[in-house]
Order: sequence, then structure tokens, then C-alpha cells
Amino acid sequence: YDPTDPMGKMFIGFLAIMAEFESDLNRQRTKAGVEVAKSKGKMRGKQHKLSPLRRNLLLRDHETGRFTVDDLCAGYDLKKTALYENLKLARNERAGAAPQPELAEDELSA
Repeated sequence: YDPTDPMGKMFIGFLAIMAEFESDLNRQRTKAGVEVAKSKGKMRGKQHKLSPLRRNLLLRDHETGRFTVDDLCAGYDLKKTALYENLKLARNERAGAAPQPELAEDELSA
């Protein structure tokens, strides 16, 4: 099809409309699936790699100043972004402001 003649323009426009329609359907299905998972308590997000005790040790090691960030990353098997996130979380936990994970309804009744 020649995209410069009227029939070609119509055909390409039709393909574009169908692609957009399929994209909208996919987005709608995904949103509905996420809502169902949230209502069932299945959406919790990624779990932290370090336990609260290991985060506390990481914070202590970081605050001593004896270790570089690279040493801490290697010792705790973390990337730099994860290291800083765990340090932030450890400070919040130490201050008593740790966010509590949401519990599913079946866990609350146990």
C-alpha cells in the first residue's frame, strides 16, 4: 500500500487505530488485575534483602566511618542504591517510625 494515496492512508490509519485499541484493552486488563490482587492482599511489593538486625548492623558499620561505601556494598552484597535505601530504613526503624507491612485478612485472623 502506498501511504501517499487515500486508500493507503486509510489502511495505515486503520492499523494505528487497532493498535491503540489493543493497547487500551491491555492497560484496562492490567489495571483490573492489579485491583483484584490488591483487594486480596497479594500486592506487597518487593521484600527487603536485609533483615532488621542486618540493617541495624549496616547502619552501625556505616556510622563508624571505618568502611567505605564500596566496602559496605561488598560486605552486605548490596548495590549502592539498595545500601542507601537500607540505611534510610534502618534510621527510621531506630527512630521507631518503621512502616508496618500490610497484612492480608487471613493473616489477621491467625
